[in-house]
Amino acid sequence: MELIFRYMKKHLPLIFLAIFIKLLGTVTELLLPYILEHIIDDIVPLGSLKDVLLWGSFMFLTAVLCRTLNVMANKRTVDNAHNVSYEIRQDLFEKTINLSGPQFDELGLPSLISRMTSDSYNVQSAVQQMQSLCVRAPMMLIGGVIVAAMMDFELAMVLFVMLPVLIVIVLFVSRKGIPMYTKVQQKLDAIVRIMRENITGIRVVKALSKEDYEMKRFAGANAEMTATDIKAATIMAIPGPLMQLFLNCGLSFVVLYGAYRVNQGYIKPGVILAFLTYFNMIAMGVMGLNRIFMTMSKASASAGRIGLVLKAAEEDNTRIESEDAVDELIRFDHVSFSYGKGSGNKEDFAGEERRKALDDISFSMHKGDTLGIIGPTGCGKTTIINLLMRFYRADEGNIYVGGKNVQSYDKDELRSMFGTVFQNDLIFQDSLKENIDFGRKLEDEHIRSGVETAMAAEFVDSLDEGLDYQASIKGANLSGGQKQRIFVARALAAKPEILVLDDSSSALDYKTDAAMRRAIAEKHPDTTLIMIAQRVSSVMNMKKILVLDNGRCIGYGDHETLLKTCEAYRETYEVQMGALAE
Repeated sequence: MELIFRYMKKHLPLIFLAIFIKLLGTVTELLLPYILEHIIDDIVPLGSLKDVLLWGSFMFLTAVLCRTLNVMANKRTVDNAHNVSYEIRQDLFEKTINLSGPQFDELGLPSLISRMTSDSYNVQSAVQQMQSLCVRAPMMLIGGVIVAAMMDFELAMVLFVMLPVLIVIVLFVSRKGIPMYTKVQQKLDAIVRIMRENITGIRVVKALSKEDYEMKRFAGANAEMTATDIKAATIMAIPGPLMQLFLNCGLSFVVLYGAYRVNQGYIKPGVILAFLTYFNMIAMGVMGLNRIFMTMSKASASAGRIGLVLKAAEEDNTRIESEDAVDELIRFDHVSFSYGKGSGNKEDFAGEERRKALDDISFSMHKGDTLGIIGPTGCGKTTIINLLMRFYRADEGNIYVGGKNVQSYDKDELRSMFGTVFQNDLIFQDSLKENIDFGRKLEDEHIRSGVETAMAAEFVDSLDEGLDYQASIKGANLSGGQKQRIFVARALAAKPEILVLDDSSSALDYKTDAAMRRAIAEKHPDTTLIMIAQRVSSVMNMKKILVLDNGRCIGYGDHETLLKTCEAYRETYEVQMGALAE
């Protein structure tokens, strides 16, 4: 809850205004039964129609004022709650996009999505109730007891006996509910993960006719969440019936004992009517407290989950003084790396031997050099790029860019040197121009140059809207080859010092792939190029080729050298080129 209070502090004046208006509305509501009792017991017996109309009008105006104040307070509380949740979501999103690679791996995308959506909504509901129900319920409870005691202390003793029991029930049950709601949110993470996997891979699911299998998998996760949610809701629902039972018993006793006291002449009939109204208000106050504890239980669990993200350490941007410098633009010096280290969740890996994603990798590049990286899936090709751009930190060895250790750079300064096409890059729902520019405010001629170099001009110019053509979500209205050419254009448009193409031509035909590589070489001769590919044809003309297998370097040299010295490379070349010839 500390998180919620910290964000509420920024809006204290408006929150206090909402609370003050709510207090006034509740006080006027508490006056209504008292006015009614006065009219019945003191005004009606006088037989004066004028006085009845006068007090009736006063009661009517009080009721209107009560409702008006409550509406004003509710509107203010809703606005305040939305403002608080807006700031939480903004900070949560900012933190999320700045998480380090290990932190993102640990938390997981589905969990981050549910924290941004359902968890932030639970916090918003709690903030709203803190300003309204948390004010009204105690006021109705305490105010009702006080006014009832003033009207008839003996009848009020019924309330004094019941209230401690009711409060103990609520407190006891709420302590059991908070851990349960944490489990509910964790089960929700699993559902989001399965939904995301299926929505992203819907074509694969349909192509393999696996709809029934995925439905069963989702049903299993859904059943687990539902069972956990039912258990939590059942525990939190216990106070309601118990309190209602106690209140109804107390109300019955009040009616019987109140009738006896009226019959004995100790109180007037109006007191019984007012007392029953106050008793109902007190019951509403107690039930309101139950609702508060349910909401706060959910909010406490959600705030804890949000807080874990907001309190996560900033991505390591520590700049060290580079102890040495190298002549090469890029250099890997005996670099080894394993995923899982530094994620902060070491228990997940206890007892497991971490397989090295990279093991003792060394290579170097000068300005304008070209390097091809080839190898089977999972051999560590993309990991080299992740380390080069400091998404992760090497376990062993040193990495140099621009002659300096990558740890001596500010991360933004380092990454501004790169133009990158990742394996699973993304087209946004926007124009092709904005997808290429990506908010960098590039010159139109640079964007056009990137489009032409990436061999995208032909299909872009064939569109009526040209670069203003609106891409659908994830580029659903573009072919795989068209998307890859837009990705390359995006990387080239900023004229980077280092260009990284990670499997960026897998959807292109050989002719287009070759033409694009020639255009890059001609128009960007000083750009250092690293190309990760599955095709030998894509890397065979590179100055150097790095062949990987299970994280280790099994070949390094130019095409001709590798044909003689690296059996795996030679076999891949013969298989691919033989198939191409056929």
